[in-house]
Amino acid sequence: MARRGAGTPSLLQLSLLLLLCPGGEWGPSWTLGCASVAVGSPVVPLGSTITATCTIQRELCQGLEQGKVRISWMLDNKPVAGSQRQGPGGTDVSDLTLPRFNRTQARLWCCVEWNGTKQRVGMAEIRAGYPPAKPLNLSCVLNLGDYGLTCQWEQGADSHLPTSVALKCAGPRAHSSGCRRSRAQAVTGCTPRGGHSHCTVPRPLLQLYREMEIWVSVTNALGTAESERLCIDPMDVAKLDPPTLRNIQSIPFQTDCVALAWEVARGTEHMELQCELRYRAPEDPDWTLVSGIMGRAGTAQRCGFLFGTPYHFQMRCRRSSALAYWSEWSPARNYTTHEKAPSGKLDTWWGARPAGAGGRLEVQLRWKAPRRHEANGQVLGYRVTLSPRRRGRDPPTICNTTHTQCNFSAPAGTRRVYLSAYNAAGESAATEVVLLERKGEPLARLWAGPGGNSSLRVHWEAPPAPVVAYVLEWQRVTSEPGHCSTCWQMERDRTATTALIQNGIEPFQRYNISLYPLYKDAVGMPAHTAAYSQQRAPSHAPKLHLRSISKSEAELCWEPLPVEMQNGFITNYTIFWANSIADVASATVNPSLSSFVIRGLRPSTLYRVHIMASTAAGGTNGTSLTLVTTVLDDTEIQFLFLILGLAFLLLILLLICFQKNERVKEQLWPSVPDPANSSLGKWVPAVLPQEPLLVPAAREPGPVSISTVTVLEGAPGKPLGKEPLGPPAAPPALPRPYVRQDGPAEPVQYARVGGAGYRGQRLLPEPGPRFYENLRGRGDGGGDWGVPEEPPATFPLLQGLRIGGAEELHDCRAD
Repeated sequence: MARRGAGTPSLLQLSLLLLLCPGGEWGPSWTLGCASVAVGSPVVPLGSTITATCTIQRELCQGLEQGKVRISWMLDNKPVAGSQRQGPGGTDVSDLTLPRFNRTQARLWCCVEWNGTKQRVGMAEIRAGYPPAKPLNLSCVLNLGDYGLTCQWEQGADSHLPTSVALKCAGPRAHSSGCRRSRAQAVTGCTPRGGHSHCTVPRPLLQLYREMEIWVSVTNALGTAESERLCIDPMDVAKLDPPTLRNIQSIPFQTDCVALAWEVARGTEHMELQCELRYRAPEDPDWTLVSGIMGRAGTAQRCGFLFGTPYHFQMRCRRSSALAYWSEWSPARNYTTHEKAPSGKLDTWWGARPAGAGGRLEVQLRWKAPRRHEANGQVLGYRVTLSPRRRGRDPPTICNTTHTQCNFSAPAGTRRVYLSAYNAAGESAATEVVLLERKGEPLARLWAGPGGNSSLRVHWEAPPAPVVAYVLEWQRVTSEPGHCSTCWQMERDRTATTALIQNGIEPFQRYNISLYPLYKDAVGMPAHTAAYSQQRAPSHAPKLHLRSISKSEAELCWEPLPVEMQNGFITNYTIFWANSIADVASATVNPSLSSFVIRGLRPSTLYRVHIMASTAAGGTNGTSLTLVTTVLDDTEIQFLFLILGLAFLLLILLLICFQKNERVKEQLWPSVPDPANSSLGKWVPAVLPQEPLLVPAAREPGPVSISTVTVLEGAPGKPLGKEPLGPPAAPPALPRPYVRQDGPAEPVQYARVGGAGYRGQRLLPEPGPRFYENLRGRGDGGGDWGVPEEPPATFPLLQGLRIGGAEELHDCRAD
């Protein structure tokens, strides 16, 4: 017990030491004095089997002398299982086998259990990888500045193991040819730094003008690999400095040839050099290479150059060896060949129409500038004449211009003009232009499509008649009218049915294309089409406008997009509308339309509307338009206003009728005649005789002839007919009579009118005297006349007095 307790502090200190010691400070194999770890090999091929053994000596580990020792393994921090057994001399041994080790680097720990915890007592570090790969593509070059040999190569695959690389050089055996060397031959070289794949062998280690063997050696723990061996003379791989071009000039007698002179680099005059020349014009995409030039010559001639054309010339040289390196290209030297008069025929195109007065012909002539190999220099201008140039006589010029078009007036009947180009060296032969008549049927079919982002491919069907050539025209479509005088080309292939337009074509722009077939004696009528080289969504959508609106419909309109903003063919417009409750609807509209009627809307509802313009490449939305439908339609509003207007008109008509129509007025407000203004009032005599009243019974029945009618006024404030009957009283004084006298022998009929209620009545027409019928008075009963029982003051008013042959006079009280 005391022994075990005495060993406890030692094991505790050991545990603390193992826990506190950083992992990086352990060696490849580390053990305590009481434990040892052994592996089959610390470096193995990746994926191979690893075996390890851990041996524990109890007497050397205080605290482990008694009791069973349990040994375990850990690969880095991952437990792995091993087998434990008793070893010789009272040791405890654990064996471990890892069948496939797939880690490039790992630490294998041996652990023992003490007080329920694992304590690390031994470690072995294991690395795995591959043998080194063979270096490839070894090449070397000798720098003549310091005569150092720089070699470079391509490294193989990573071996995952520490690797050493060396460039090795060895000279041949004495009195031997080739690269075979003796085993005792010294090997020199260089070691690349920083993991690079190149290094430089200094001049003292080289043997110039003698062949040397050079190779790359790569070594790691699993083996060594070497590159292919180079057997070279370092001077054969020397990279020379470039030569210098001194002079370039044209050969006078051979006008398309030039002569060049150069100097080789200093220090290479004694070498056999092989040189190359290259040249190109600014318009050429590639260089023209001339090989097989001997460097020592210093001069060379080359033919086939264009006249009046600037060229760039460069040279380079190397040693006459298959392994030699070319020098860099010399600085460029520019030279322009001399000119001569333009050659060849010009491509022409024309349009002609009568000028009107004088019978002259207005001609628009266009042509293409001569090609580079025909211009023979810089063209200074063009000349148009009506006749060809003859020896010793120049025809009059009708147009002299530096442009490629000319508008001029020619005499009537002109069928030919002549065009020529000139430069500083002379004038070309004239091109005859025949002004052919345009007639015939157009091509059956013409279509075009993209030939690239900046080109158009045109296709057509050949006409049945034989064709000499085709003329292809194209114009960019813009809002403002314009004309491109150079936008045409001639296709001289008679069998062609396709052409590529590359001049002046821009993406997202529309082009109108026309194709004219040229026959032997006429120009055919053109066929037309339109195309884009590239399309995209429109730049913006049209702006919507509200044309009309009702309770269920809204008519919208918009202006078509300018063609520059369309960016392609408009395939359709899409109208979207939505109300406040997010009911969204849409409709597709043909691109040829510029208006649309939305139907099925709700009355008195707010809607938001926008339009989207689309091409084959996408669509663009426009700004939103807000509208509110009405409560009533226009028809309903018009009908309502019509009803109100008719009602108002009817009211006005009724008022007018009431004012103007006597019959209606009399029906509604009867007009009672004023006896005071009647004609009877004018017939009253100056002295009113007193006539006794006749008793009706004493008279014969029949018509009654009345000569006097007396109307008395009732007492004011008393109703008529309500006074008590009493004895007859004397009649009151009569009002002032109205008198009319027609003659002394004519009987006078008169009437005396009383009552203030009748004054102010209009005067009735003056009829002649008539008999009055059905005049009844109030008596003591019965229908016969009698003496009135009440005084004349109570005699009732007479209403409905009518003067006429058949009218009746009614008594309101009797009625």
